[in-house]
Amino acid sequence: MMEVWEAKPLGKIVSLQRGFDLPAQSRGEGEIAVIGSNGIVGFHNSLPTDVPIPGLMLGRSGSVGEITFWNKEYWPLNTVLYVKDFHGNDPRFLSFWLQLFPFKQYAEGVSVPTLNRNSISDVLFPLPRPEDQEKISAALTAVETSLKLQAEVLLRVRELKRVAMRDLFTRGLRGEKQKESEIGLIPDSWEPRAILDLCQILSGGTPRKTVQEYWVGEIPWASGKDLKVPTLHDTIDHVSQDGVDAGSRVAPADTVLILVRGMGLAKDLPVAVISRPMAFNQDLKALVSRGEFSGAYVRSAIYSAKDRLLSRIVPSAHGTMTLNLDDIETFKIPCPSDSDEANEIVRILNALDRKIDLHNCKRALVEDLFKSLLHKLMTGEVRVTDLDLSALDKIPFGGAAG
Repeated sequence: MMEVWEAKPLGKIVSLQRGFDLPAQSRGEGEIAVIGSNGIVGFHNSLPTDVPIPGLMLGRSGSVGEITFWNKEYWPLNTVLYVKDFHGNDPRFLSFWLQLFPFKQYAEGVSVPTLNRNSISDVLFPLPRPEDQEKISAALTAVETSLKLQAEVLLRVRELKRVAMRDLFTRGLRGEKQKESEIGLIPDSWEPRAILDLCQILSGGTPRKTVQEYWVGEIPWASGKDLKVPTLHDTIDHVSQDGVDAGSRVAPADTVLILVRGMGLAKDLPVAVISRPMAFNQDLKALVSRGEFSGAYVRSAIYSAKDRLLSRIVPSAHGTMTLNLDDIETFKIPCPSDSDEANEIVRILNALDRKIDLHNCKRALVEDLFKSLLHKLMTGEVRVTDLDLSALDKIPFGGAAG
């Protein structure tokens, strides 16, 4: 049965105060967090008087309604409203509770939305008793802590893969001494090989969007937005065979798809090997292995040396980032003399990818649990006394092992 809470005006639940000016050039060297509308923006060596600890702030200007909870000394900037008085309510509970408040609909202004505390002070909100607030905040904190731990483990495993890739493609697996090459250090028996020597390079296309039947089908159609994982199993968009025939092309499984035009190249090198045949658009190139090395190996070798390839990017006339075909064709990757060694490297990296996928799934599950509990506990749909969060203790947080 849904619990009924007493409704109170927001101004009776918390007293909000605008933060204080502190230009970047006026900040001294220190460890006191300077908090703006989107979180920590710097540090300082002093703090304003009468600022409560822990602190609870919400974005006033710019990132309206963004919630920051801070349990150490801090300086709230004038872009936030900070809670000056909690009126006996649990600060941690309120940091969760205020996440459900629709602050943005009360903001004023178009170019820079701004929140006026007076415009929200009379809005009624149901609120549980202080003793129940503490229980709810403890439950949500437990889930939030689990979520942070999963995120930290994921970062560690990704760093492990980054280091592994660097070592695998510069040292190999056979304990050989290294030699200097035109692409840097590689094992003595390895050689730099050009992509065109290893792969056939194909171009794709986009069927006409106005022909609906082209976009109703089961053939995956890849574009830059799909290239966010090392191995691509499916795509957001799909096309029919007629769509492929009219304006695209299907690449075979184990093909490497690489983005050669688009703003995605501004931050990273979107490149993936496909696990099944897929069509692809004109912003991608398909690198089809000639058979000496697998597409999975070629993809990993390219990504391990992505900085060299990204250095060749040029802006097009309309500002889009572009990799020229010649730069793809002549790009060299380290290749072992023994294809078995290449296959072993792929197996090692695939194992790390599976571990990354596992922790991504765990993080997503805990994140969904947090969002669900946040809504249900804050609306009284679920009583905190009915919760059993013991399963969180059984989630393994081990790093690289396993």
